[in-house]
Amino acid sequence: MELKEILYDQMRLSSRLVRKLKRTKNILVNGNKIAFHARLRKGDRVEVIMEEESNQFEPQNIPIDVVYEDMDLLILNKQPGLVVHPTKGHPIGTLANAIVYYMQERGESFKIRFVNRLDRDTSGLIIIAKNPYIQQELSKQMIDNQVEKRYLAVIKGCLETEKGTVDAPIGRPYPEDITRKVYAGGQPSITHYEAVEQLKDATVVRLLLETGRTHQIRVHMSYIGHPILGDELYGGKADILIERQALHAEILRFLHPRTGEPMEVKASIPADILELITKLS
Repeated sequence: MELKEILYDQMRLSSRLVRKLKRTKNILVNGNKIAFHARLRKGDRVEVIMEEESNQFEPQNIPIDVVYEDMDLLILNKQPGLVVHPTKGHPIGTLANAIVYYMQERGESFKIRFVNRLDRDTSGLIIIAKNPYIQQELSKQMIDNQVEKRYLAVIKGCLETEKGTVDAPIGRPYPEDITRKVYAGGQPSITHYEAVEQLKDATVVRLLLETGRTHQIRVHMSYIGHPILGDELYGGKADILIERQALHAEILRFLHPRTGEPMEVKASIPADILELITKLS
């Protein structure tokens, strides 16, 4: 078997990662650098060196809630109001800045690789891969719909049916507008929902994403006439009982890329959503 077959078929490395490893000469067989097409013998040891990459983010002492951590993964319960990654409008004060500070305090160093993203005002679970292989494998699971993503939300009104599915394409018809819409030219998007508690002119729902489009839950709930409370962008209007959209990424289920073991992580429901539910009960 050739070295390249080991890398692609058995180690399941992406073409992009293999090209980078070749360029940096970080593929070794029995401690030596050999030709990419060389044939290997039984007992040969293939070693791939993942070099640490630095982060360019300023460390900031912003509290983070660590739900799970090991040598490959850091999973956080993101608080609402926190942008995930620095942008032109939010160059500092982001989750990435907080993670760099967290690393420095622990004497660690790894490039921050977000596997999933959340809107600024959506709370809940964020996965950070600590090396490119883990990011690659989890991204594959995302594409193959092997990562189960469950959310909790408080929506306006009472649902006609306790359970349902919204299967409606979502897109961004106008590039200058950040809002997404349901329209024929959008990407296939599927959201499953289930009512768990009826409130005063509102409903607590749990949602399962079958696809992962930007703003998907917010768009789909608005589309069926039940926008998320506090979601001004999609018809939820400003709500005196909560200062952001009442949406929380509660549960993630996936296979650990290194061990293959099933993983389930859960983020506790934040205080502002619990308070909202109490006031509407």
